[in-house]
Amino acid sequence: MKLLRYGPAGQEQPGILDGEGRVRALSGPDFAGRGVSLERLDSLRDIDIASLPVVDAPGRIGPCVGTVPNFFCIGLNYAKHAAESGMDVPKEPIIFSKASSALSGPDDPVIIPRGSQKSDWEVELGVVIGREALYVSEAEALDCVAGYCTINDVSEREFQIEKGGQWIKGKSAPSFGPTGPWLVTADEVGDPQTLRLWLSLNGDVVQDSNTDDMIFSVAEIVSYMSRFMKLQPGDVIATGTPSGVGMGMSPQRFLRPGDVMELEVEGLGKQRQEAVAAA
Repeated sequence: MKLLRYGPAGQEQPGILDGEGRVRALSGPDFAGRGVSLERLDSLRDIDIASLPVVDAPGRIGPCVGTVPNFFCIGLNYAKHAAESGMDVPKEPIIFSKASSALSGPDDPVIIPRGSQKSDWEVELGVVIGREALYVSEAEALDCVAGYCTINDVSEREFQIEKGGQWIKGKSAPSFGPTGPWLVTADEVGDPQTLRLWLSLNGDVVQDSNTDDMIFSVAEIVSYMSRFMKLQPGDVIATGTPSGVGMGMSPQRFLRPGDVMELEVEGLGKQRQEAVAAA
């Protein structure tokens, strides 16, 4: 199933794509928290999609999940990205958080925050948790996943690296978490380690890789995180970005107002954002 949320910001409604790519309206809870639990998703499988009303003009597509309990990220999870960042390949997953208020729609503008000189792009495979996960093995880990989505983990490098403290400062500005357009259920994706992901800036492809290049797989990440915390339905994990970010270029290249990013993870839908200056 390809699930989505459509409508103005803060007023999104849940929907589902039919076989012809049309949005159909769903009733029931929003896709947030337990609204994306495995039990909820199983209940949707019994619905005759063709019987649902077609949404002729869905308008804006919102983030595929509503307010998330936790927005986690994995750092330096592609070897070539670690190399371009001048950092050693990590021996264990690097875990940090992104403020849930950074969540935004896949085509919403990315707002360059006040004082920013080094806002950057990062296409990533997103993982949405579907059931509580605590001390799960790698063999069990993918059974805890509700689905997958495309994420742009937008990052302000000066705030992240040069100002000290934790990375969350450079990851959390409003609009720095475009997510969606779809939450694609895990059964439809299959193996998450075989997906192409790419990002273009103003029409030029700058990131082009495959999730088979991840240092830590989705199963390893979920299992590892569950050793230290209880993952909950609705939690989102951005699993790291491949090489090609602006910080790694020579000379470095960061977002300017008017820049357009287009990005996609194979089978999970495409995003497009224009960078704009903060008011």
